[in-house]
Amino acid sequence: MDWQKGENSDNVEEGSGGGGGGFRPGGVHLGLGGLLVLVVLSLIFKRDLITPFLGGAGDGGVQASGQTQPVQAVSCQNPASEQISFACHIMGSTEKTWGDYFAAMGRTYADPKLHLFQGQVATACGAASTAVGPFYCPGDRKVYLDLGFFQELQDRFHASGDFARAYVIAHEVGHHVQDLLGVFDKVRQLQQQGYPMDGADGLSVRQELQADCFAGVWANRTQQRLAWLKPGDVESALNAASAVGDDTLQQETRGTVMPDTFTHGTSAQRVKWFKAGMASGDVQSCNTFAGEP
Repeated sequence: MDWQKGENSDNVEEGSGGGGGGFRPGGVHLGLGGLLVLVVLSLIFKRDLITPFLGGAGDGGVQASGQTQPVQAVSCQNPASEQISFACHIMGSTEKTWGDYFAAMGRTYADPKLHLFQGQVATACGAASTAVGPFYCPGDRKVYLDLGFFQELQDRFHASGDFARAYVIAHEVGHHVQDLLGVFDKVRQLQQQGYPMDGADGLSVRQELQADCFAGVWANRTQQRLAWLKPGDVESALNAASAVGDDTLQQETRGTVMPDTFTHGTSAQRVKWFKAGMASGDVQSCNTFAGEP
C-alpha cells in the first residue's frame, strides 16, 4: 500500500497519562481488540466484564473525566516516527474522502480528531487504557489510538499489512460518520423503545457492522482517487475484519460461541459488510439495520 499518497491531516494530536472517572457504559464504541481483552480479563477474574462495559448506552455515556491531560498537536509535516506519519496520512485520506462525499450530499463534513496516546487517556467518555484498543468517543468526536495496537494486530490477531492498519482507523472514523449522520441518535431512540443492544440481532452488532461498511466505502473512494493499493492489500484488511469477529474471538478464548452476547458481529458478517461498502462506494449500501445483519 502506497500510504504516502494520502493527504496529511491537520487534526492529529497526542497526549499521555491522564485519569479521572472510569468508563460510563455505552460511552465508547469499543474498538478492534478491546472485546478480546475484556473476554480474557473476564476469564481471569471469573467476572463478566463485557456486559457492564458494553451495555446501557441510555444517554450516550458522555461523562467528563474530572481531569484533563496535556494535549499537543502532532506535526504531520515533520512526524516523529513512521507510525505517526502513517496515521497522519490515513487520517488525512479519510478527511478528504468523507469531505468530498458529504459535499456531494450538500452537507459539510466536520473532521474528527485523531488522538494518539500511550498507557491511559482521559476522554469525554471517561478514562481509558491501552487495553481497550482503538475507539471513538462521540462526546468529544475523537478517535483514540495507541499505536502499539498495530503490533498487537499483527502478533495476536495475525493481521499484518498497511491496509489492515488503515482499516482499523477507517472503522473508527466510520463511527464518526455515523455520529454526523444521526445514527447514534437513532440507535439511542430504538434502545429506549426496547430494542436490545447486545446479541446477534442487537443494535450494537448492526452499528459496528455499518462502521465496517463505511470503512469499505472509504476504501473504494480513496482507491479511485489515489490508486494506492497493491496486490494482497484488500486481503489483509479482510483478514483483520475476520480476526476480530465475535465468534472467532469467543471460540479462541472461551472454546464456545455465545451469539446472545455478540456486540460486533461474526467474522463472516464483518467481512461481508466491509466488502459491500468497498464494492459500492456508497453509504446507501450500508443499511445494516434492515433485515438480517
